[in-house]
Amino acid sequence: MHFRSLLTIAMLALFASGVSAPAQETPTPGYVVARESVVPVRVSLIGRAVARNATQLRPQVGGTVTEILYRSGSRVEAGEPLFSIDPLTYEIAVSIAVAEHARAEADLHSAQSAFRRAEQLQGTTASRAMFEDAEANMLKARATLAESEANLTLARAQLEWTTVRAPISGIVGVPQVAVGDLVSQGQATVLAEIVQTDPVYVDLIEPYPTRMRIEARAARGEIELAQTPGLALHLADGRSTEGAGRLVSTSATVSATTGTRVLRFEMDNPAGIVAPGMFLHADLIVGDERAVLVPQRAAQRERDGTLFAWIARDGHAEKRQLSENGSHANAWVISDGVEAGEWILIDGLTNLREGDPVAPIPVEIDELGVVRDLASMQEPVAAN
Repeated sequence: MHFRSLLTIAMLALFASGVSAPAQETPTPGYVVARESVVPVRVSLIGRAVARNATQLRPQVGGTVTEILYRSGSRVEAGEPLFSIDPLTYEIAVSIAVAEHARAEADLHSAQSAFRRAEQLQGTTASRAMFEDAEANMLKARATLAESEANLTLARAQLEWTTVRAPISGIVGVPQVAVGDLVSQGQATVLAEIVQTDPVYVDLIEPYPTRMRIEARAARGEIELAQTPGLALHLADGRSTEGAGRLVSTSATVSATTGTRVLRFEMDNPAGIVAPGMFLHADLIVGDERAVLVPQRAAQRERDGTLFAWIARDGHAEKRQLSENGSHANAWVISDGVEAGEWILIDGLTNLREGDPVAPIPVEIDELGVVRDLASMQEPVAAN
């Protein structure tokens, strides 16, 4: 009986030793050194693209459309022919105007000859009346010639207008008339519309309180305003355009209902990526500031949204609340809470508590957010 008891106790001890779990090792945290950098100050705005010029084509003369000379949606240059209107009536009008001009020239030549003869006969009783009649006839002939010249110019212009040309360069839309349609001068129906897309305007809506905060920070010396603000557009497919915008105008007044104003930028758009009418998200780069950058991977948020990070100080962990002014690349822009040169802990922070001893190792974070151990990346030094 005594032997069985000893055996049972031994088996229980063996079982207990077999199921016990090994102690978990706490992973060694890494650290990056906080550095001060000059970063752009960005303001996120929404806006809309607006065509720099948009023209609705209407005929300047009436007639039948005989030909459409362009392809819908193509780019046309200023002066390029787009529509043809039957020119026969206007060719005849030019011929008539040419004949009237020639007759007016002949009448003027005859009147000038009569005036010179009357001028030579001055001094006789009848010469004065003849001279005055000849002078009046010459002046009338000159006026008739001037009128005929104007009629000829108009007739030639109307003949030229039978070819409807693009007044501006841009993208031409679908024709609103067909070959054989009868059109008239000043009609309500447009022939087509041309929209200039390069360059294009971008109208951004800026809340005025945002502008006031920026100017207040600049007055305190926290940021340095740029002479010309930069523009970065973010498109729906993930592409971005940066540095292409030029501020051309600013609203002189603020909306009484929304408290906003409109900033108009002009930007080059050779590929037509930005289409007039589309809504856009934009970052307005208003200046630069000096700030400490904290990797977003190293910072966390409390339940109330407060941003914090762990700092290694004198071999112990210290929890810091951070004040951030947006982000830059993959880091938070910190205005208060951490100073340049301090060690910011990364990874292995799950069970970390205030005052815990830490012996972190130096690491770096690449552009993809991957943490790399700097010590393991150093090449070994060859022995002498």
